Amino acid sequence: MEKICIRDEFIKLSQFLKYVGLVQSGGEVKTFLEENNIFINKEKDNRKGRKLYKGDEIEILNKQYLIC
Repeated sequence: MEKICIRDEFIKLSQFLKYVGLVQSGGEVKTFLEENNIFINKEKDNRKGRKLYKGDEIEILNKQYLIC
């Protein structure tokens, strides 16, 4: 599981996808979310504005991340 540490209270899912390199621009986010299943704390959630907080676990393309 890869740890992604944030300085702010939260990071939006769209920002997270750019940060980890799964998309290059904000314009790619919508398409990526339509074509892939995202699991946040084991629940499917593909909302680009979803706020991710410290302790949240994200699974994308069989890779797991932990927000710290």
